[in-house]
Amino acid sequence: MPRPSHKERILDIAQESILAKGFDATSIDEIVAAADITRSGFFYHFADKNALALALIDRHVAFEDQLFDSLFERAAELSDDPLHRALIGMKLLAELLEDMETGHPGCIVATAAYQDRLFNQKVRDANRRAVLGWRQRFREMFDQIAAVYPPQEEVDFDALADFVNTVVEGGIVMAKSLGEPKMTAGQIMLLRQYIKLLFNPRS
Repeated sequence: MPRPSHKERILDIAQESILAKGFDATSIDEIVAAADITRSGFFYHFADKNALALALIDRHVAFEDQLFDSLFERAAELSDDPLHRALIGMKLLAELLEDMETGHPGCIVATAAYQDRLFNQKVRDANRRAVLGWRQRFREMFDQIAAVYPPQEEVDFDALADFVNTVVEGGIVMAKSLGEPKMTAGQIMLLRQYIKLLFNPRS
């Protein structure tokens, strides 16, 4: 396997530290020391911490897009029904998170949101696009379900799509707070049950 580039190594080290301590507590000097590069080597790739944050957000979004595409493409191979496909995808996501023995490491987008005053407007805009990307993905999924299975209760589909993000991010926070790595998977399964009840026709 090829060694990561200096830029990818910087991003890997920065991400690990930021998820553990936050952006504010992670210094460029400690990243430079851990990467065994000079400060000029860091600034060759990133003009400042804003540029680093932007690169981390972009990389995180690309990773999540690939992850969700993979999970829900697998679900589509197993069912043509939009509701069943969504339920399978959520089950696959829960299983993926449950297999992480030490729990999900955290979310760069959420971490940046917690400390948004540290960043310029470009970084905040990137973070907003990331969150709206989640909304768009799951809104499309719920629209497809509703075309076949009208919901049993009136529901705002944008809010429902945001609910997915809320459950996942909130589950990660709760799992870390309580030291229960598998809690996030359990929260996703509860969400899955809610989606099933919301759209399944009543007999």
